[in-house]
Amino acid sequence: MSRTASDVGFLLAKASQRFNERLGARLADGGFPDVRASYGSVLVPLFDGGPLRIGEVAAAARLSKQSMTGLVRQCEEAGLVARERDPADGRAFRISLTDRGRALQTVAEQVLDELDGELVALLGSRRRDALIQALKGVMEL
Repeated sequence: MSRTASDVGFLLAKASQRFNERLGARLADGGFPDVRASYGSVLVPLFDGGPLRIGEVAAAARLSKQSMTGLVRQCEEAGLVARERDPADGRAFRISLTDRGRALQTVAEQVLDELDGELVALLGSRRRDALIQALKGVMEL
């Protein structure tokens, strides 16, 4: 077996790349051709609840605050999120979904459910659940 065929890092990267390609194509079909996979680091925590401070979004996405600030700016430019002063701390900002961001959430949740169904069809429920647990474990490294 070749090194590439068994290298965990390579396989994780290629699996992520393929998943993001399929996700991007389906989001484009759903009316969001400008949404990039990297926006998920901002949007998914907001889909779970918001508004959130940039630091909270960064922690949920496991990114630095500096990296998150750049991604938030890109999402703002795409009209997906809005940044507002935090009433509890005028120096901080809270990020929330715009109407366009909420419309994307509806499409994204449907697309992600479809992709999850494809994973179950390919792997079966038990292996898909095991994959989720394994990926969570990798995230803890």
